[in-house]
Amino acid sequence: MSRVVAIGEVLVELSRGGDGRYGLSFGGDCFSTAVYLARLGVPTAFATALGDDPYSRAIIAAAEAAGLATGLTVRIAGGKPGLVLVDTDEGGERRVQHWRDGASVRHLFTVEGWGLLAEAMTQASLIYLSGATLSLFDNVGLGRLLATLEVARERGAKVAFDGNFAPSHWGGDIARARAVYAESLKRIDIALLRFADEALLFGEASPEATFERFAAAGIGEIVLKTGADGVLLRRGGETVRVPAAAHRDPADPAADDAFNAGYLAARLAEQGPDAAALAGHRLAAELASNRGAIQPRTGANGHGDDAAR
Repeated sequence: MSRVVAIGEVLVELSRGGDGRYGLSFGGDCFSTAVYLARLGVPTAFATALGDDPYSRAIIAAAEAAGLATGLTVRIAGGKPGLVLVDTDEGGERRVQHWRDGASVRHLFTVEGWGLLAEAMTQASLIYLSGATLSLFDNVGLGRLLATLEVARERGAKVAFDGNFAPSHWGGDIARARAVYAESLKRIDIALLRFADEALLFGEASPEATFERFAAAGIGEIVLKTGADGVLLRRGGETVRVPAAAHRDPADPAADDAFNAGYLAARLAEQGPDAAALAGHRLAAELASNRGAIQPRTGANGHGDDAAR
């Protein structure tokens, strides 16, 4: 069984280049982090649901080419992945539109046989998910996901959570988002957060307020990204700042996905949080010359984009 199971969505992405043509790739926050974990040598499986269409088949092929195990990817007859369209205006501002309501992944925990899938997830050493993951499921699916996390933790697994909040993920239902986040925090061991997201969702005025909320939920390891100031680590009541690499773009969500992979890979290798944060910064900085996409291997096309977060 893979050491890490990442749970989330992969979207088909159409992104218009400077020549007006659209390029096709695949993206998603947890998918990007899973790819980086695999490249760092961490056996990683990606749990999602796709259809039986050509794009779903292409996503699976891309995941396997990236080194991910796809045994936890469910195929739903007649289903399909979500779609994201990325455009850039004359001022360089990125405009993103999603079509994800009918995506197969929304049925991951309600499809026939979901229990066997959940049982397999609980065998991992680490389960990784995000706020975007939480937004995918109805109340039944969400309850089953949280129950799966509980069983996994009882069996010794750790659960890592990337806060990644965007109002569009929740259809503007901020009250439901707050309630789901609050309930989910009871099943989290490692929190990887952006202060801007937490302030947007909960209205917190300072990083200290965010730390207090997560600590009150019993989370012992909290990593709070504060933009150009780097990250703040909270462990055992102590707060430590780890500066970001000078050439990392703190506003690039794709770099956050890489940071999370570098951090978690280092923690799985039994490095301390400070060293893990530095490892995360190093990996994120590698994205500086390839903003918005998974850094490609030599001779390969990148998959993923911050627009799919």
